[in-house]
Amino acid sequence: MEGEIINKVANSVLEIFDLEDYYPKGNRVELDISQWLLGGFLLREKDFREHLKNHDWSQYQDAYVAVFCSTDAIVPAWASILVTIHLSPFAKKIVSGTLEDLETSLYEEILPNVDYSKFEGKPVIIKGCSKKPVPMSAYVLASQKLQPFARSIMYGEACSAVPLYKKSK
Repeated sequence: MEGEIINKVANSVLEIFDLEDYYPKGNRVELDISQWLLGGFLLREKDFREHLKNHDWSQYQDAYVAVFCSTDAIVPAWASILVTIHLSPFAKKIVSGTLEDLETSLYEEILPNVDYSKFEGKPVIIKGCSKKPVPMSAYVLASQKLQPFARSIMYGEACSAVPLYKKSK
C-alpha cells in the first residue's frame, strides 16, 4: 500500500528501560531540622528535645523522608539520629540529605534487584524523558547494570536516541 505509515519503532527489537517503571509509590517529604533550632542556627538540647516530643510524627506515616538542615548551622550528628528515632515508627524510609539523595537511595535499593537477563543481546534505550523526579544517579546505575547484558545502550526516546554503548563482536 502506497503512502502507508509504518511504525518502525513499534516493530523493532528495541527494549525500553524506563526508570519510572521502578519508581516506588509514596509521599516524599523533606524535614528541615532548622525549624527546631534557636534562630535556625543554634541547637539548645533541652528545647530541641521538647520540640521533637511535641511534634506530630504521624504526618509522616508511610512517607519517604529526607532529613536535612537548610541553614549553615553546625548540628551535632546525634540531632539527626534523634529525629530519625522519632520518625522510624512512621516513615517507610529515612535518609539524611535532600529529596534527590532520597531518590538516589531508593533506586540504589531497587535497581540491583532487577532481572537484567531479559535484555541479553538486545539493543536497549534508557528512556530519558521522565515525569517523576528520577535522579541522574539512577541513570548511571541502570547503565552499569544493563551493560553486561545489552547488545547496545542508547539514551533518550526511540525517535532520537543517543548511542552510548555497543558491545564489541
